[in-house]
Amino acid sequence: MKRTPLYCVIGDPIKHSRSPEIHKFFADQQTDSIHYEAKRVDEASLQNFVMNFFESGGAGLNITLPHKESAFLLCDKLSERATLSRAVNTLFIDNRGLLCGENTDGLGLVRDIVDNHGIAISNKSILIIGAGGAARGVIYDLISCNPALVSIVNRTHHKAEALAKRFNIKALEIRSAFEKEFDLIINATSSSLVGELPPICSAMLAPNCCCYDMMYSKEDTVFVRWAKQNGVLHTMDGLGMLVEQAAEAFFLWRGSRPTTTPLLKKLRGAR
Repeated sequence: MKRTPLYCVIGDPIKHSRSPEIHKFFADQQTDSIHYEAKRVDEASLQNFVMNFFESGGAGLNITLPHKESAFLLCDKLSERATLSRAVNTLFIDNRGLLCGENTDGLGLVRDIVDNHGIAISNKSILIIGAGGAARGVIYDLISCNPALVSIVNRTHHKAEALAKRFNIKALEIRSAFEKEFDLIINATSSSLVGELPPICSAMLAPNCCCYDMMYSKEDTVFVRWAKQNGVLHTMDGLGMLVEQAAEAFFLWRGSRPTTTPLLKKLRGAR
């Protein structure tokens, strides 16, 4: 009897994860049979869990906070985007038995902005707020869309400078950023999770500026709410990115790309 392939998302904490729901939807849509679990794994147990999972026949792992950088260090083979971001969110074994790591966050972000919201990134001036793992995971794919300029700002400027150097983008001091206009502003900080705004002011909003918060919640995040209050007509949160990055992971594992629109309608309708 053929064994149902096992997939899993691991993190700490993990109870909030919607990955099991998302991948079950994708599998049902593709009439594919998989088993998908969510497991809490602490930092000390990560390496043993990953090795034991694949040695026992596991088919693929999704990695969430706080393990993306640690999982990167376990991989035998990495994509270019994963190498530059130094973080992975998807693991699988290739036909040579190598542990492969990919970061699908940037693809998820770009597909949500361009395909789901119809917003062009090419030739636009982009500002990324935040210089942590969330920002690092999406810069490669944003650059691949040929924007006019990508800048990054962070409360701790030396972190922005280090990331800017790695990706050959521009790091701005907060005061300098406040004096410029941007076509697309992406909040890659976790400030929305604690009800705080990242460093931003209304003078940064170019005409027809779009604002994207990589966080999401049932109600508008504080960043999205601020953008609407300041006249931004196109605001987005990270729910679409969550779904799109999961679809890319599913494609890497199963070889078929799910259609995301039905799931996005379902999830947004349930909020």
